[in-house]
Amino acid sequence: MLSRIARSKSRSTKNIARRRFHKSVVANKIHTFDQSVSPVDGYWAKELGGESYTVVDHEYDALVVGAGGAGLRAALGLTEKGFKTACISKLFPTRSHTVAAQGGVNAALGNDEKDDWRWHTYDTIKGSDWLGDQDAIQYMCREAPETVIELERYGVPFSRNDDGSIYQRAFGGQSYDFGKGGQARRCCAAADRTGHAILHSLYGQSLRHNCKFFIEYFVLDLIMEDGACRGVVALCMEDGSIHRFKSHQTILATGGYGRTYFSCTSAHTCTGDGNAMVTRAGLPCQDLEFVQFHPTGIYGAGCLITEGARGEGGILRNSEGERYMQRYAPNAMDLASRDVVSRSSTIEIREGRGVGKNKDHVLLDLSHLSPELLNERLPGISETAKIFSGVDVTKEPIPVLPTVHYNMGGIPTNYMGEVLTKRDGNPDSIVPGLFAAGEAACVSVHGANRLGANSLLDIVVFGRACANRVEQIMKPNKEHTPFKDLNAGEETIQRLDETRFADGDHNTADVRLEMQKVMQNNCAVFRNGEVLEEGVQLIDQVAKKMKSLKTTDRSLVWNTDLVESLELQNLITQAVQTMHSANARKESRGAHAREDFPDRDDENWIKHTLSWLDNDGNVTIDYRPVHDQPLDDQMHHVPPVERTY
Repeated sequence: MLSRIARSKSRSTKNIARRRFHKSVVANKIHTFDQSVSPVDGYWAKELGGESYTVVDHEYDALVVGAGGAGLRAALGLTEKGFKTACISKLFPTRSHTVAAQGGVNAALGNDEKDDWRWHTYDTIKGSDWLGDQDAIQYMCREAPETVIELERYGVPFSRNDDGSIYQRAFGGQSYDFGKGGQARRCCAAADRTGHAILHSLYGQSLRHNCKFFIEYFVLDLIMEDGACRGVVALCMEDGSIHRFKSHQTILATGGYGRTYFSCTSAHTCTGDGNAMVTRAGLPCQDLEFVQFHPTGIYGAGCLITEGARGEGGILRNSEGERYMQRYAPNAMDLASRDVVSRSSTIEIREGRGVGKNKDHVLLDLSHLSPELLNERLPGISETAKIFSGVDVTKEPIPVLPTVHYNMGGIPTNYMGEVLTKRDGNPDSIVPGLFAAGEAACVSVHGANRLGANSLLDIVVFGRACANRVEQIMKPNKEHTPFKDLNAGEETIQRLDETRFADGDHNTADVRLEMQKVMQNNCAVFRNGEVLEEGVQLIDQVAKKMKSLKTTDRSLVWNTDLVESLELQNLITQAVQTMHSANARKESRGAHAREDFPDRDDENWIKHTLSWLDNDGNVTIDYRPVHDQPLDDQMHHVPPVERTY
């Protein structure tokens, strides 16, 4: 019931009636948080069950959700081009997970030996196990050298060769001359803190160009109208207010969902928020069955030891002291692609050659490398190994184990960052107003397996691509039209309210742990039909417990119980789709290794998995074709062959 309206001098009674959020709203203290809010926008109070939610409206040309490398590069590009841009992040930007990326960023600069972006393209297609889209891979690898030089100009302090050029180290799966020229040195590195260097540089540049940041705002849902994205609804964690952001273009750069697993290198904030928003909007996710296990997570802690450690000469050894990778990948050895190395380590452990009391891990040996090299090139992991495993890397090996690290799947996009869906028989139908970049997206440049140092490349290339595409399709300061439904976002606030006052039988931490253990046990490095079928049943049972969740904190100010429950809702949508997608794919390809279907089936399975999850927990699986042709005649088509290293 409308009990009273407090009016500001700048607003007429007519405007208040037209702009009210809900017919039963009580509008109180009508003013604005920031200058971006027009005179007809402001505070509204949405009443649910006797509780009041303050709602604030904002208007921008473009929104970026997430402030990691992809989000900051998109936001920077948009503000450089004159677009009124907001970047919304649940974390302070320099705490985003890009800060944890260590090894480097691939680009065919040729600072060590002659190199060519076409060789990089070939390696990436091969690394993807031919599930990557060859047009997008060509675009990324061709843009890579210019992108790295651009990062250098933004201030990224890359390590240097003696001649002053950018230092490039060896990294897994990289070769010269289309696989015939030996190990390539293509990975541009800032010691072993490359992500940290990139993130801080991009944040500084974004501030320089006056991008508007909404920090510690948790984005809840997309606002969709007639199949197009019109903006987002977000919760300000500081004061509990709800914010509707209206925009012409929305870019999701929310990272991966590694925290669906019990042991992973991901931060606790990697909860697949953007993927879940897309799922709730009735759009598909793509290729979620492809989950990368990094070969060298610290045993017992899960912390990452960069592939750069092996690029600098580190060796994996079993309990017999053997360099076992020479048996599995005689040419590349320790620098084979990550899926190959992770499976090899797992086989060593399975066959009794693991290390330790329980013979359940292997060793990464750096002790033969000089202390000077370790201090210059690998200072971060030397410190990490000391803290988390008590190891002095100059004297003894690091205990390591394959650990969940990256999601190749995500929100389907084209190489310009535009989100795609399958509609009316068109597998490449564009969702107007919606973009995605970074680990949240599935472009797909990584296909079934990502090569090391291609992720930092991915985030900056496609973050920039999103900004470039926005410039192509609209001009700055385009006028906004009102939402068709003045109550847009009401269902989201209802979901928030139900979660806040949830009084069921299962607390968030218990349900999250159960989900993580199911994923760890039933969707691991090696999979088979029986275990996956059991996993489908178990994860569906866990998902049903979300309807009887229990929260204890009823406040709105810094309510971590509420936020973690909302993040769990996002995680469970990804876990369910991942398990169902893995069960449906009857072959082995890249990171998806099935013991009951050990061979790659190119005749039937060179296709992307699309998955939808409805409100009742039902998963729908469909497929769309892989783009197996290059973008233009600068690169030839790479046909599928046996993938060996």
